[in-house]
Formats: sequence, C-alpha cells, structure tokens
Amino acid sequence: MDAGEALFLVIGMALVTFAVRYPLLAFTGRVSLPARMVRALRFVPVAVLSALVAPAMFMPAGAPDISLTNAYLVSGLVTIAIAWWKKNLLLTIALGMAVFFAWRLLVGGG
Repeated sequence: MDAGEALFLVIGMALVTFAVRYPLLAFTGRVSLPARMVRALRFVPVAVLSALVAPAMFMPAGAPDISLTNAYLVSGLVTIAIAWWKKNLLLTIALGMAVFFAWRLLVGGG
C-alpha cells in the first residue's frame, strides 16, 4: 500500500466514523435523554475498555492462557485491584506497567 492509498483509507475511515456518530450527537443536544438512559450511558466507556483489554489478558498468543506465566493476566488482575483500591489513574497505570515488566523479567511470561 502506497502513501496515497493509505491517506485515502484514513480519510474514508474518518468520514464513516463521523457520519455514524455526528447525527446522534447533534440530536441529543436538542433533546433531553431519560435519566435511566443517561445512567446506562455512563457504563459505555468501561464496557468498551473491557472488550478491548480482556482478549489481550486472557489470550495474549491467540489461545486461552490462564496461568501464572501469563504476564498480561497477572498484571491485569493486579492493575484492576489497584484501580479499585486506590482510585488513582496515574498510580494504577504506573504500578500496572511496573508489575507487567517485573513479572516478565522474573517469570518470563508474556
């Protein structure tokens, strides 16, 4: 793929993404949503992040790996515990990455 094709592809993806999302955003600015829907929408970022992270944690090589040699799983579980306990994003990221790299050095997983 040359640069022209890549640029065309990126512009096309941006237009499709904009076309799908803008009408909903424009519409909701004029209409108030029910309180129940607003509460439900608060869980969308967590659900999307979970859907992106879970496969990497449980299947880092493409096949299920639920063992102590899986650094992604171990560090992911530790990171979840830190996030729940401290509720500090920067600390969670820093300690999660530290656990991941330390586990890979010590156990060799990942």
